Amino acid sequence: MALKRAVRQVQQMQVPVVSSVESWKRNKTKSLHKLKNNASGFLYFFTPWHKTLQKIGGNFGGGVQSYFLFLRFLVVLNFVSFLLIAAFVIIPSIVFRSVGSNLTNSTGPEDCMEYNPNPQGLEVFYNYFLDLLSGTGFMEYSYLFYGYYNNTMVEDRNFSYNIPLAYLFTAVFYFAFCLICIIARMGTAARVAVATGGSAVGNYSMIVFTGWDFGCLGDRATRLKQKNIHYRLQVDLEEESRNKRAAALTLCQKIVLYSLRIFMGFVAFGLIIGAFYGIFEATNFSQKMSEEQGILGLIIEYLPSIVITAGNFVVPLLCDQIALVERYSPSTTIIVALLRAVFLRLVSLGVILFTLWSQITCEGNTSSGDCELCQYSHKVYPCWETRVGQEMYKLTLFDFLINIAVLVLVEFPRRMLVDNWSNKLAQWLGRQEFVVPSNVLGLVYGQTVVWTGALFCPLLPLINTIKFFILFYSKKITLFNNCRPALKTFRSTTSTFFFLVVLLFGWGLATVVMVYSLAVIHPSMGCGPFRFFPTMWSIVPTSFYNLSKTTQEFLFFIGSQAFSIPLFALSCVVMCYFIALASVYGKSVALLRAQLKLEGCDKKFLVKQIEELSRQLQISKHNAGVQD
Repeated sequence: MALKRAVRQVQQMQVPVVSSVESWKRNKTKSLHKLKNNASGFLYFFTPWHKTLQKIGGNFGGGVQSYFLFLRFLVVLNFVSFLLIAAFVIIPSIVFRSVGSNLTNSTGPEDCMEYNPNPQGLEVFYNYFLDLLSGTGFMEYSYLFYGYYNNTMVEDRNFSYNIPLAYLFTAVFYFAFCLICIIARMGTAARVAVATGGSAVGNYSMIVFTGWDFGCLGDRATRLKQKNIHYRLQVDLEEESRNKRAAALTLCQKIVLYSLRIFMGFVAFGLIIGAFYGIFEATNFSQKMSEEQGILGLIIEYLPSIVITAGNFVVPLLCDQIALVERYSPSTTIIVALLRAVFLRLVSLGVILFTLWSQITCEGNTSSGDCELCQYSHKVYPCWETRVGQEMYKLTLFDFLINIAVLVLVEFPRRMLVDNWSNKLAQWLGRQEFVVPSNVLGLVYGQTVVWTGALFCPLLPLINTIKFFILFYSKKITLFNNCRPALKTFRSTTSTFFFLVVLLFGWGLATVVMVYSLAVIHPSMGCGPFRFFPTMWSIVPTSFYNLSKTTQEFLFFIGSQAFSIPLFALSCVVMCYFIALASVYGKSVALLRAQLKLEGCDKKFLVKQIEELSRQLQISKHNAGVQD
């Protein structure tokens, strides 16, 4: 009877009638959702290295996989940046040079306009190899460097193109494009970190119930996914174990620990300062002895790069040992080591640039000495932009050569030694681990060098694309052949976001260099598209007054307070909205997590009650049997 009554109630329920408009909206939403999923699947099929990344994540965990994801992002970023520069600067320069377009000429001091980098007479063959490594000789006056580009302005009734203006705006847009890409990727990483709880412990249920990919086909893909889930659970368990040990520390133990961390921080800072001094002295010596030729001249030119590489190898190793003594968690240890190494590498690059700027501008005193005539040291640096581009080119090339040399001369011999010898030394060495912080730092350093030199070496993004492309496969080879899974793992969500923050620091350093070069230093008068302007940026107001009156009024309005104040207010409102939205989402995630914990506690309580009742029932049955 109860079943019949329930069926009758269901039959009497009023089914809501959906209008045709609502039905059309629902069908449209379903179609759009299906189209979005199909497009995502189609794009995922063409995503480079997605199978390789899946294999890496399954064998070595999400932390190592995050490095290769970061490397893939930089490869795509550099390639798109090269396409941008090629479309607006390189290809127009080639076309206008081939058709013999007229150049805009001006007058200036003859001494300042002397610049002849082309080699005279016959060259020995090995000199071409030296020129290839140093960016001098036949490479100096080419599309690779700033000095080869002319101040071409093509004007016609139907077409006009200004190479200097295009060069400047392309550089500015290139930096803005890179910033947008980094921030967009940071937003994605931040959403993942918020959704998964970041570094909070308690994600076991999410990993167990939602971590499996039901699209895995075959034994190989299944094993890879199982290993990936194993690594994620291992990270959570290590974090929870470490937090329990930290909570059990007494007050005296905490004081000793924090005192030790402060002392070790000063030791690490002293090591970094010593490295800076060595880089400063090496750069000064290299610039003073720049007239040397042959192999000795090449070694002197690469001396700053050699000192930087040595410092970046020795100091981070010592800082890693210091971080182990400080007893941080695995994720915090990586972040601390990465911060120290970032400070070392980025500021070492800043030391080189500061030394160059000091020598180019006569230590900031451009109105006296060698800088009085041209506002820069024209005798030593007749085309200082090309010289800076050469330094960045050498840093990029040397970093790539060092990576390949370490792979061939260190990593493979170490693996062969460990596999073929059974003595104590070989067993003590063991197979190496893939150290994510130092490898990520190498990528950030290389990308910062490219951003710094892109204004002076327009083809540097293409060179970096090729470098990172080769580096991806070389790191993949050494990972699967020479490395073992790490004994201590860490979270990929937190690390991915932090990698992008570090990359943003590098972008900020390069932006400071670009702004200083555009607005402060006088351009070289003997080369480049800005040779007859007091600063690179001064071409903008000059070109502005050549525009039509309507365009000038429009641009004046954009730069006026009537436009900027409402735009600033609107930006603040939008920013506050997104901050509030992020806060709400974070609170919602926290509430849901707390609710799950409460439900877990309720279930534990019910299980205890059931066990207690079962125990009492068994006791009562036992007593009844005894009485019988």
